[in-house]
Amino acid sequence: MKQFYQINPKDTVIVALQPIPAGTVLDVDGKELKVANDVPPGHKIALKEMNEGEPIVKYGFPIGTAARNIQSGEWVHTHNVKTTLGELLDYTYTPDFHELEAIAPKTFEGYRRKDGKVGVRNEVWIIPTVGCVNSIVKQIELQSQQYLTPELDGIFCYTHPYGCSQLSDDHTNTQKALTGMIHHPNAGAVLVVGLGCENNTMEQMQKMIGDYDSERVKFMVCQEFEDEVEVGVQLMEELCRYASQFRREECSVSDLVIGLKCGGSDGFSGITANPLVGAFSDLLVAQGGTSILTEVPEMFGAETILMNRGKDRATFDKTVDLINDFKKYFMRYGEEIDSNPSPGNKAGGITTLEDKSLGCIQKGGTAKVVDVLGYAQPVAHKGLNLLQGPGNDLVASTALAISGAHIVLFTTGRGTPFACPVPTIKVSSNTALSQKKSGWIDFNAGQLLEGKSMTEVAGEFFDFIVDVASGRKHAKSELLDKRDLPIFKDGVTL
Repeated sequence: MKQFYQINPKDTVIVALQPIPAGTVLDVDGKELKVANDVPPGHKIALKEMNEGEPIVKYGFPIGTAARNIQSGEWVHTHNVKTTLGELLDYTYTPDFHELEAIAPKTFEGYRRKDGKVGVRNEVWIIPTVGCVNSIVKQIELQSQQYLTPELDGIFCYTHPYGCSQLSDDHTNTQKALTGMIHHPNAGAVLVVGLGCENNTMEQMQKMIGDYDSERVKFMVCQEFEDEVEVGVQLMEELCRYASQFRREECSVSDLVIGLKCGGSDGFSGITANPLVGAFSDLLVAQGGTSILTEVPEMFGAETILMNRGKDRATFDKTVDLINDFKKYFMRYGEEIDSNPSPGNKAGGITTLEDKSLGCIQKGGTAKVVDVLGYAQPVAHKGLNLLQGPGNDLVASTALAISGAHIVLFTTGRGTPFACPVPTIKVSSNTALSQKKSGWIDFNAGQLLEGKSMTEVAGEFFDFIVDVASGRKHAKSELLDKRDLPIFKDGVTL
């Protein structure tokens, strides 16, 4: 494997692909570069002398400025680089996008629902309207396993601590999130369980849900029954029988909605895993499918790239609001806009939020942005969508599922075992991680640094996702516990 990688010809830094000891002489485009410090893999090395205040360029864009004079060959990281983020900005729409060349869509084996939607799993879900009944829905889930049939992929409850003592947007967000779960096509049937005295009444939820199939969705209020578990299990028998009638059938990949997320990133994420997911997104969109990119704080510093990919001025304006509204959210609580990256990110070689963001948005490929979604807003337009959501792995991945993602592609350079309510596929940025945590990682993007081309690996990855969507393969996280429903919260709890 090569010792280093230069992402863009404009870059003033290169990325170490393996540990590089001080004194090593590198050949960079025919010029000798003597490395001044021991540099860990994933970290940056200066290609030239840079004065204090001079931009540090990676991905072809500034990731910050030199905090002091930096010598050629010097290790470039948090000790000598500072961010330029920290305020609201005015933006100008300068359209910069292209139309992807259409590709005849492949097919997968999915579940066609009665409302026309398609699912990639046939599960029965139990959704509590309030956290007070979490223990009840867990008992109902446990006792309902007797009704599991070969036609069902599982019976799961999704617990959360909300649904009462919430005000304004928090209360509404909880209702919207639960509604997104109830309508999700990966659920062949759903039992909605309430307590009876919570703020989020069953009547409110039914109004929020709107039209529904009474055979597919049933409701129970625990305070109305002497033995609520017994009644819940009886309802689950009916729901399992209903869901068991569905069979996989051939569907177009244009029906797929795929969420794009990263977490525990390292210096390789923006070189391998994120661009691979971006290549997948482009392939999917070119075939008429849909992808959703979230993690708004990890767009800060790279937001103009996404803004100028907006399909029109209205989409640009919605992207500006997406960015500035999230900055205002930080500022309301007196938090620094550049609070990210995490300690793990920094250990892996990510220096500033701009550094992280420019790597993060690689997951969105090159397609134009067709729409911008508010939190828990269902996706309505095919193509690349942006979604309001935080950087937090659990909340953001669940937000993707709530908005309609059938599968979440989760890139990581550090590793994580978690699963959101839909299949959560872990893509490692480096081969060492995929080997060390083989029980977590589904696909190794590190092979891009070992001689394989992006076209080759992206084709292999696309076929793998089609297999997962068809049920021929499963995400490794599906074998782990996925029974939590992290909901975004911003406000007072009574």
